Amino acid sequence: MKKIEAIIRKSKFEDVKRALYDAGIEWFSYWDITGLGKSTEEQVVRGQVFKSGYIQRRMVSIVVRDINLEKTITAILDSAWTGETGDGKLFIYDIEDTYRIRTKESGPEALYNKDESTKN
Repeated sequence: MKKIEAIIRKSKFEDVKRALYDAGIEWFSYWDITGLGKSTEEQVVRGQVFKSGYIQRRMVSIVVRDINLEKTITAILDSAWTGETGDGKLFIYDIEDTYRIRTKESGPEALYNKDESTKN
């Protein structure tokens, strides 16, 4: 199992969410974040000048089975991409184990309902 953390432009969140759903990834967490990056290029958006370090960001956190890793990464990269500075970052972590508290199931089966486990 892997954990994917993606820092993306807030303006691209709906595109990323749709791409994840299309890839069969229907559960993830997200929250608004701010941060400071090395790049400080200025961009003009609708007549206002913004420094790229201050573009609103959203963090998306997903735990997936190994079999779903590549399609999840591809969905995020393709849908979050603008080609401009400040598109974001993607981090991949190993997950040692997972547990479903309600049933005490462990391992990859704890990530999804049993009837859906064959899909992913």
